[in-house]
Amino acid sequence: MKAAFALLLVAALCTACAGPSGPHTAEAGCPATARDLPIEALYGDWQARFDGLPDAALVRLGKHPEYAGVRGTITRTAALPSARTSVAQLAGDVDDEGELAIDESLDGRSISGVWSGSLQPDSCGREFKGTWRNAADDSTHPFTLKKTERTREK
Repeated sequence: MKAAFALLLVAALCTACAGPSGPHTAEAGCPATARDLPIEALYGDWQARFDGLPDAALVRLGKHPEYAGVRGTITRTAALPSARTSVAQLAGDVDDEGELAIDESLDGRSISGVWSGSLQPDSCGREFKGTWRNAADDSTHPFTLKKTERTREK
């Protein structure tokens, strides 16, 4: 009888530690999807990493002046000393499916890349993973976008 009670107690403790939905639920008060994330949470500095590239890029996002979205820049450092650092313009929002959707433009007129990413459930709104598509050759590259600071631009 004591062994059965002890086993029941251990099972109850394990269930309580795991939480109601298991180990991959978002922290209390954190958005479960990007649709639950206020657009202002996207404002600020982010680090973008692309699979296969050694250096991170700096992404700065702020309020878009024309719609409920973001506008900003991505600065990619040159991989070779002879190459130049590139800065592209970004504009986007969270689409109806809850995906972060961003268009990238090197010249401010035509789209040079398209981002589509999902909010990571345990990141509390501070990490997206997805795919970046290069418009020049239609190649795709996985990316991770992580918030690097907590201040928000107005």
